[in-house]
Amino acid sequence: MDHLNSGYLQLGLFALAFGGLQIWWISSTLRKRDLARPLSEGEFRRSLERIWAKRT
Repeated sequence: MDHLNSGYLQLGLFALAFGGLQIWWISSTLRKRDLARPLSEGEFRRSLERIWAKRT
């Protein structure tokens, strides 16, 4: 009977690890979505000015 309990323990640990990875993956994709937002007009203008300042 002890070997059944150890199997359930291993399955539970695997499920916890898998769930943790799922939560990490979902939160990282949501963070990337926040970073990929479009620039406002002022931010866009400043980024273009920085690019042109580097080239001259």
